[in-house]
Formats: sequence, C-alpha cells, structure tokens
Amino acid sequence: MITSNIFSLEGKTVIVTGAAGLIGQMQCKALSDFGATVVVGDIEIEEAEKIASGLNSHSFAALLDVTYEDSVKKVRNMVLTKTGKIDILVNNAAINDIFHNDSSVLKQSMFENYSLGLWNKSLEVNLTGTFLCCKIFGSEMAKQGKGSIVNVASTYGIVGPDQSIYAKENGEQIFYKSPSYPAGKGAVINLTRYLASYWGKKCVRVNTLSPGGVENAQDDYFIENYSKKTMLGRMAKPEDYTGAIVFLASDASSYMTGANLVIDGGWTAW
Repeated sequence: MITSNIFSLEGKTVIVTGAAGLIGQMQCKALSDFGATVVVGDIEIEEAEKIASGLNSHSFAALLDVTYEDSVKKVRNMVLTKTGKIDILVNNAAINDIFHNDSSVLKQSMFENYSLGLWNKSLEVNLTGTFLCCKIFGSEMAKQGKGSIVNVASTYGIVGPDQSIYAKENGEQIFYKSPSYPAGKGAVINLTRYLASYWGKKCVRVNTLSPGGVENAQDDYFIENYSKKTMLGRMAKPEDYTGAIVFLASDASSYMTGANLVIDGGWTAW
C-alpha cells in the first residue's frame, strides 16, 4: 500500500555536497520542502549560508572541501554534534575543466594535449571527493544500520561525449569535452555498485543519479546542438531533477540499491 508520507523526509538529516551549484541549490530546496534538515555543504561558504537561510529552520551551512579528508571529517563531527545522525548523503560536488587562456582552449582540450594536472584535478573532485564522502559519511550510516547515498554522475558516465555539439553551425570546433569528466563519472557509477553490495547488509542503500545537461545561459549554438540530441528536444531545467532526489532519498525507493537512475530527456535512449 502506498502511504501519503512515503516521500516524507521529516526527522532526516541530509548532507548535500556541492550545494551551491545550479543543481545543488534545487536539491537542497526540494529536500528541505519535504522536511529534511539539510546540511548545505560547499567550499563557497557564503553562498552555502545564503542558500541555507532560505530553507527550513533546521537546515544549516557547512564549509566542505570534498578533496580534503580532514574537511569531510570536520563536517561529519559538526553534523553529529548538531543532529546526532546522518541519514542521507547527496554527492553532488563536481567540476568541469577550467581553461584560463581562451585563445588556446581548443588546443588545450584536445586529448593529445590534455594535461596531467587537469586530469588529476578533475578526478580529485569528481571521483576522490565522492569516495571520501561515501567513506566518512556513509560509515556513520552503516553504524546506525540505515541510510541512503545518492551519487550524482552524468550521461557522460554512460556514453561517450558527442564532440559535434561543441561545434558551431559552420563546423568550427570550439573545444573538446575532455577525457577526465567521463572517466570520473563512469567510475562513480561503478563505485555506487560496489558500495551497494558492500553495505547492503547494513541497510545502507547506494544509488546513482545520472542527469543530462542543464540549460544555463550557454551559447545558442550549443543549446541548439544539445537539444537536438534529446528525445524531448530541450536541455534540462534545474528543477527537473528535484523529484528524483526526493525519491532516491526517501522511503519511496526503499527497495532500490545499486541502480543508476537516468534522467536525460532521452539522450542515452536513442
């Protein structure tokens, strides 16, 4: 029987990493609206505090750098002191490559020229950061015998990038999607499967959410190219993913673990 409160997160403590990002903000709002105490975790603490101020009165911000174990442990200790438990973790923190010289982006982003420094930085945040948060926050869930972890991956963790969407109408390639992001997100999907198996007997559920691209003032040519790749003919809005987060965090998905929930407008279904 489906009960009316199956999606309720009342009394639950949720940690959201990368919470100041476009999707992260919407995740925090949705989780708060369904009753959770949301820990708004981000390296940009002022933005995190601003977001937390707009949530329910139980929620609060936390300075969190997912690449540093001590930072993650500090947040764990703070959350346990304030709430006594950690029920849900949303691993949303991620980065795309930042190229500082616009005139050479195309050259820098080519696989043949792609630097080890960019590779390491991307994996440090997107993969190692997910690992550290799962290890440190998830271990508390295992101790209490219940919890839900949602690792946010990407369609590029499932399929290879279509480099043609980064080209203008005249065929001019602006840049290439680099190898580190797909590699890291693909690894996150399999880390999810590993942890689901490892912590299954502890009743800690671990699932992946793989979103598609979100429209966010990109160049018109890119939005058009991307939209043509989806069955729905558009890029996502940030709020398109809020229902999925509430579902994966709540008891509505109580028999779901080790899965990858793909919400991409049909991108990977062609």
